[in-house]
Amino acid sequence: MNEPEIVIHSREELAEVLTEAVEVEHNLMCCYLYAAWSLKQADELPAEQAELVESWRQAIVGVAIDEMAHFANANNLLSAIGSHAHMGRPNFPVSPGYHPADVVVHLRRFDAGTIDHFVFLERPEGVELADGEGFDHTLRYERAAHDRLLMPTAQDYATVGHLYRAVQAGLRHLSQALGEEALFVGDPARQIRPDHVDLDGLVAVTDLASALDAVEQIVQQGEGSADDVEGSHYRRFCDVRDAFAAHRAADPGFDPARVVPENPVQRKPPVEGDRVWIGHPTSAALLDLCNALYNHMLRLLGSAYTDVPDPVRARLIGEGIGLMRVLVPLNEVLTRQPAQEGSELRAGMSFAVTREIRVPQGQAVGLYAQRTRELAEGARRLQGLDPALVDAAERLESMAARLGKLDLGPAPTMPSAPPPAAPAREVHTPQGDDYVVVDGVEHVRGKELTIHFDGHRCIHARHCVLGAPEVFRANVEGPWIAPDAMDTEALVAVAERCPSGAITYTRRTDRPAEGPPLVNRLNVRQNGPLAVHADLQIDGEAPRFRAVLCRCGKSQNKPFCDNSHKEAGFEATGEPPAADEIVALEVRNGPLHIQPTVDGPLLVRGNLELCTGTGATFAKKTKCALCRCGGSKNKPFCDGTHRTNGFRSS
Repeated sequence: MNEPEIVIHSREELAEVLTEAVEVEHNLMCCYLYAAWSLKQADELPAEQAELVESWRQAIVGVAIDEMAHFANANNLLSAIGSHAHMGRPNFPVSPGYHPADVVVHLRRFDAGTIDHFVFLERPEGVELADGEGFDHTLRYERAAHDRLLMPTAQDYATVGHLYRAVQAGLRHLSQALGEEALFVGDPARQIRPDHVDLDGLVAVTDLASALDAVEQIVQQGEGSADDVEGSHYRRFCDVRDAFAAHRAADPGFDPARVVPENPVQRKPPVEGDRVWIGHPTSAALLDLCNALYNHMLRLLGSAYTDVPDPVRARLIGEGIGLMRVLVPLNEVLTRQPAQEGSELRAGMSFAVTREIRVPQGQAVGLYAQRTRELAEGARRLQGLDPALVDAAERLESMAARLGKLDLGPAPTMPSAPPPAAPAREVHTPQGDDYVVVDGVEHVRGKELTIHFDGHRCIHARHCVLGAPEVFRANVEGPWIAPDAMDTEALVAVAERCPSGAITYTRRTDRPAEGPPLVNRLNVRQNGPLAVHADLQIDGEAPRFRAVLCRCGKSQNKPFCDNSHKEAGFEATGEPPAADEIVALEVRNGPLHIQPTVDGPLLVRGNLELCTGTGATFAKKTKCALCRCGGSKNKPFCDGTHRTNGFRSS
């Protein structure tokens, strides 16, 4: 099958082609989610069918998640060549002429025609297939640009894989014509990177090699490759298609999906034609909330491509993904609601977008929280419809509180000692100025040291009461810390052994304060948490050197351990097997950034040696994702189980 030539002779043409690629990825993601969300749940199916249908749902959602990575990669490419990331797209159904004649983009429930359509869209270059029934190709037209024009224009392609091969050719041509430094002029910090979010195939683009890699990840992973890579989108959709066909052959009446409309719309169209208006008042209100959540998600992701500090960027991405997780149960409710009064047709999400995805300017960070609170109130108004709306409102309120704390100022630097207590908030005890409590933290002043104890961090490792029993006096009422009861340097050594950082100290002399270790280290505790000793920069927390992080998923003080693993009966080895190959780190210390993702793992960036509970090194990493849902089969590393076991976190 001969593909039309795609002409890319200038940066403008490359940006125009990449912008269409972004929209294609965005459109396909929505189409796949719509079909997956139309599938029935276990309470609507016989037991023998429920497991099969759930496997199809997971397969389609898995492809949609990959499309998010493709969407991010294409936007990273746009950003790298000096353009803005692109969050917008046309509303469904996409009008003929916007994409090539063979790229028909409609929202439609799961059925034989829809899964055939997905196979058609993801087919490899050179594979001729018929599109799914109902996806008509009667209108033929050409968008090809044959002459070298100054104004970039839409061009034709038969397969998405060919579109990306043309992008690769354009990248090579422009790198040679302009020079790599002149082509890749965008700020590399203004991209979504693998250390921000756990998306398979995500690539940060800085030069020609990484740009080509970003494109290759898209082609090989999803849009169909010449080698028909096992696990590609094309192969996964073929497997679903074949399984569905086999089941229908045995049971012709089998219908695994709810009867939701093709191309639902929120606003009544002048002429309905190829779209269905969701007119039922309750359904329309829920659809309105879902679309608003979806647009807010795009706003947060779009903001991540702007000039914000990296911790803020990671938070915006995490909250954006959190909004998608809020949408999933709401669509389960929506697709059970009537589309119109008295209709057997169910409602469905339209993924409508505003004319522009409006990203707050400069320091207007309060707009993130303000809008999230409005969405929480919208969910509250519908809370009588289903418990999922109550949960959504609570999660949105928590999200608004976190977004309200965003700081677009300079990233924090590691202080040499804990910050001093705020005098205006001190609460004095009868022991006078030598013992104060500030925000629940005890501060006990001795002649040479002030000892600080934060009970919220304590996991009762007992290094203090066993190593310095005359200082840390167990089982007494009232003040229990006596800093002058032993040699100062011996007490410092005991304090620095506290794995959780519940005990810290401040010097009252010119002796050196506690500093970062020479080697960043993580110890895996048997049936317990992860103890980290490093120059720690944990998102949303004050810098520290020691912390114990929850990995059972039950802590009420996430990301920190609160000993919930004991009551929960959590079981996990403290002696993971060593990696087949452990490559020495060029540098063994330095800042260690830890980003807790919403309902997901801890993303770690920086030099880190991972050790068993008995001290043996089993891995060395500069970036990794650590399980905190308690369910991974590859502990301490994440294997994606959090997506299916109901894990919740901020």
